Amino acid sequence: MSRATMEDVARLAGVSRALVSIVYRDAPGASDATRARVLAAGKELGYRPDHRARLLGRTRTRLLGVTFDVRAPFHGDLVEALYSAAEAAGYDLTLSAVAPSRAEPRAVQSLLDYRCEALILLGPQLSPSALSALAESQPVIAIGRNVRAAGVDVVRTDDVAGSRLAVEHLLSLGHTSILHIDGGKTPGATERRTGYRKAIRHAGFEPHVQPGGRTEADGADAAKTFLNEPPPVTAVTLFNDRAAMGFLDTIRQSPLEIPADLSVVGYDNTAIAASSHLNLTTVAQNTTALATQTITTAHARLTGTPPTSPVVIPPTLVPRCTTAPPR
Repeated sequence: MSRATMEDVARLAGVSRALVSIVYRDAPGASDATRARVLAAGKELGYRPDHRARLLGRTRTRLLGVTFDVRAPFHGDLVEALYSAAEAAGYDLTLSAVAPSRAEPRAVQSLLDYRCEALILLGPQLSPSALSALAESQPVIAIGRNVRAAGVDVVRTDDVAGSRLAVEHLLSLGHTSILHIDGGKTPGATERRTGYRKAIRHAGFEPHVQPGGRTEADGADAAKTFLNEPPPVTAVTLFNDRAAMGFLDTIRQSPLEIPADLSVVGYDNTAIAASSHLNLTTVAQNTTALATQTITTAHARLTGTPPTSPVVIPPTLVPRCTTAPPR
C-alpha cells in the first residue's frame, strides 16, 4: 500500500493542500474545526508529514543534529537531557546512531542531509582534522571528549577530577592499595587514568593500572585477568559503569565478597548503576549541566556570539553498596 500524501488528506478533508500544510505546520490560518477535520483525515489515512521536505523550505531549520552510540547507556541519559534543554531554547533535535553496523561518518552525513544547523557529537571518535573540516560549514560541539580541533567547541566533564573523587573516597575508607582498570582509547580514558595516578601519588601510594575497556565484556575480561593473578589491592576503580558491571558479575562468581574483600567504583552514574543488582558506587556526570551548556554553545555559535570553550563541568561522587572499609 502506498504512503498517504498531503493531497490524499486534502481530498478526504475537503480542503486545499495549502490548508493541510498550515495545519501540520501548526501555523495560523485555519479554524479549530478545520484543524480537527484535517487531523482526523490524516489519522484515518495514516498520514505522516515529510519533515525533511518541510525543512528544505525553511531558511532556518532550528534543528540540531546529535550523534550517539547505541552501545553507551550514558549517551541515552545525555540525549534525554539534550531534548529538554533544546526545547527550552526553541530548538528541535534529530538523532543519528553510531552502531557496529553504522560508522560515525555515516551517522554524521545523515544529519547533514537533514540540514541541521549544528552538530552535537557525543564522545566522537573522528580525528581532529575530520572534526575541523565539519566545523568549516556549521557549528560542531563535542561532548565528553577533550578534543583540540580548530573551530570545534567542547563541553565535557572534568574527568581528572572525577577519578580523583573516586580515589579520595576509597582512601577515606582506609584503602591504600587501589587498582585502576582503564578504558583504552575511549574518549575520556586518558583523563580518568591521569586523575587516578595523580590522586594515588598525591596520597603517597603506588598506582596500579590494568588494561580494560568500555563494555561489559571488557570488564568481565579484566576480572578474569584480575582473578588469575590477583594483585595486592583492596579496591578497584573502572573506566565506566558498563565495565564495572561486567567486572562485578565475574567477581561475584569467585570466592571474593563485594565490598568486604574488594571495593569497586564505576563512572557515569547511569541507570544501571542504581539498579538493585549493582547498587554501584560511581562518579556522576551532570547530564543536565552538560546538555544545557551544549545547547547554549550551539545557540551562541548560530547567533554570532563566540562561546567560551571548552566548558568543563565538575562531577560528583555517588556512594552506594560496592564500597566499604577493607576487611
